[in-house]
Amino acid sequence: MQAININNLVMHVHDTGPKSGRALMFSNSLGTDLRIWDRLVALLPSDLRIIRYDMRGHGLSQAPEPPYHMGDLVSDASGLIDHFGLSDVVFVGLSIGGLVAQGLAAERPDVMRGMVLADTAAKIGTEDMWAQRIAETKRCGIAGMSDAVMARWFSPKFRQERPPELDMWRAMLTRTPQAGYVGCCEAIAHTDLWESTARLTLPTLVVVGREDGATPPDLVRETAGLIDGADFQIIARAGHLPCIEQPQVMADLLMGFLRTHNLIQAT
Repeated sequence: MQAININNLVMHVHDTGPKSGRALMFSNSLGTDLRIWDRLVALLPSDLRIIRYDMRGHGLSQAPEPPYHMGDLVSDASGLIDHFGLSDVVFVGLSIGGLVAQGLAAERPDVMRGMVLADTAAKIGTEDMWAQRIAETKRCGIAGMSDAVMARWFSPKFRQERPPELDMWRAMLTRTPQAGYVGCCEAIAHTDLWESTARLTLPTLVVVGREDGATPPDLVRETAGLIDGADFQIIARAGHLPCIEQPQVMADLLMGFLRTHNLIQAT
């Protein structure tokens, strides 16, 4: 666990694995923190360098007062990459983390070798939708919206069969600072990466849970279609967080992608 000052913001970062290994950087979704990747990274080879961080306003990273802009979030990721002196990152972003990945790929092609977009799109929702979410957050608090969020995050089977675990993920959501949640909602609301994402050419894997209630498969497929050569995969029996519901499937897809594009040595 490290506390790293980026853009006058203290960010919580985990950096594990050999410094000489291929660097994979993971960016979390709205209302979560770097622990959502625990099950996935446990299945990856030990010779990879795994860098996970809590997005600003989430987890143990600082939560400045809103507004936030997507440029801030992209700059945070870029600053971390520069802090570690990396030049060949494979960036894995989930939901808002996937927006960060797309923005970073457009702005910093010098440091990106590939990206994995999970349950995300070039544009997510409308400004009106996010304005309503922000208003509801301020009126009811994050806890007051947690049932609806759990329904978007997880498949019905998961919610029915694993209630104790569901409560754990709900606690992660409700402990997110309201300033961070609202700030990131504002950043998503004003982000449209359609044109810049359509110009990307780097190796890209796009995945989505079949039962995703936040970024449905058709929306994610549309974004995959913008990127020349992108591989699009639907993960069965998963909602918005396939790294939690189906970590082995996601790990297999990730490793297949890395080997196909010679981003790691084939074994």
